[in-house]
Amino acid sequence: MDVHHLRTLRELRDRGSVTAVAHALHISPSAVSQQLAALQRATPIALTEQRGRVLALTAAGARVADAAEDVLAALARTEGAVDDFLSRSNEAVTVTAFHSAALAWFPALIEQSASDPSGPEVHVRDEDVSTEEFPLLAADYDIVIAHRPLGSAPWQSARVNAIPVMDEPLDVAVSVSHRLATRSSVRLSEVVDEVWTAAHEGFPLEPLLAQAVSASTGRPLRIAHRVNEFNVAAAIIARTNTIGLLPRYTGLGPSFADQVVLLPIEDVRLGRHVDLLTRRDTGARRGVRIVVERIAQIAAERSGELHS
Repeated sequence: MDVHHLRTLRELRDRGSVTAVAHALHISPSAVSQQLAALQRATPIALTEQRGRVLALTAAGARVADAAEDVLAALARTEGAVDDFLSRSNEAVTVTAFHSAALAWFPALIEQSASDPSGPEVHVRDEDVSTEEFPLLAADYDIVIAHRPLGSAPWQSARVNAIPVMDEPLDVAVSVSHRLATRSSVRLSEVVDEVWTAAHEGFPLEPLLAQAVSASTGRPLRIAHRVNEFNVAAAIIARTNTIGLLPRYTGLGPSFADQVVLLPIEDVRLGRHVDLLTRRDTGARRGVRIVVERIAQIAAERSGELHS
């Protein structure tokens, strides 16, 4: 089996169409088809099948694509060993993150990259996606800063490597003039009658809170506004009597730090895991490993500053 053909099969698994694979690999759709056909000739069982107008992987093809991760990771480790020996770490590394992590960590990450001309050249982009979509971003970025609710199922290990960065609590956010602002913490029963600014339907933060409030008090949340971007939510909370739910370390930008108070919730633990996702072969590259270490350090410093 040719490693390039295995990579093409892996891309078809992740991207879902021959056209998308061709775009990602910078080759023509006919070249993609030729590579898949060559791989099929070397395999005694069908790897793909036509589903309507879309070429999709069979169950056997999906297994081969998963196994290809081991091959590509081993190849990347070999290439990385050569790069390590030659001390070449000044490669381009692409990083994407959800909005609040981008706001909290991207400036320091870019600053570190700019001050180290012999190190990795970082290129960043923010992405606002649902939890299920984070692993898919690893097809387009070297490092994906992702989050999932506490206690949720781990990321698909066959598709991505997950590197834990931190567990981030979710706090109730109120304006400094709110009746609860002088409290050190709150109970859910104390905020059930408040008017809320919450995340969009389908995103993980609001269901966590709604379920907790319903289980604790038997009453629904009064959600008046739907906002995913935490800076916008903080601006609304700072100027009105509504309250919201914000992550403790990445949810409150410096523009609103003196206008909004974060209150831990006493009677239920709400939070999220923040992880770095990479394809297994991508994570073996020396430049990517350096950037992973830098992100972890920035996250630890940021949470430490807010703890103190």
